[in-house]
Amino acid sequence: MTRKVVLDTETTGLEVESGHRVIEIGCVELIDRRPSGREFHRYLNPERSIDAGAVAVHGITEEFLRDKPRFAEIAEEFVAFIAGAELLIHNAAFDTAFLDSELRHAGGTFGRVADHAAVVDTLALARQKYPGQKNTLDALCKRLGVDNSHREVHGALLDAHLLADVWVAMTAGQGALALGLDGADAQAEAIRVAAWDASVRPRVRRATEADTAAHAARLAAIDKVSAGSLWEREEAAGA
Repeated sequence: MTRKVVLDTETTGLEVESGHRVIEIGCVELIDRRPSGREFHRYLNPERSIDAGAVAVHGITEEFLRDKPRFAEIAEEFVAFIAGAELLIHNAAFDTAFLDSELRHAGGTFGRVADHAAVVDTLALARQKYPGQKNTLDALCKRLGVDNSHREVHGALLDAHLLADVWVAMTAGQGALALGLDGADAQAEAIRVAAWDASVRPRVRRATEADTAAHAARLAAIDKVSAGSLWEREEAAGA
């Protein structure tokens, strides 16, 4: 079983060095490349003002956050959710810098994000796969056919769901190659992928008697205006 957590944050501004804080965390768990249904989503009171430019991006106001918990109140729960996972984050350096700062302010022995989970930057992956192209989340959604029409403003949980779909589409096929696996591990991965492929194959729908009759009537109509349909000539030749 491979466990990944797709993570996104929203903040009061762009510079963590200027004292900006996290105001929303959204996490979506993937088990073997599929959403498990487990999520972690919290709005947070940053105890400071929010830049007007940031509000324009995510639409989260100071008034809305006034009764929300402080990060220190949810830090333990957050760390427990990401523990042992591989984190998928778009432009990971930005989010981890803010989260590391929050963990530090929370006190105790929380350490840093990297102390609890491996971090994969999906922006770096996208730049490797699509060099010289625009690789924002919106651009990747458009390129990979992920529907983001409901994304009017940024939101941590919404963007985590979109990034999960983007990552699955962007890395499709890699699991079947069992890259980096040897022996029994590679065989187990191949079996898992084969089972997954089988589970998503479309069901075959057999023609009903009405379908067959309609098909025969259509061929008869074609035969009236032609020198016999190709379909019927092929059938006669094979008889």
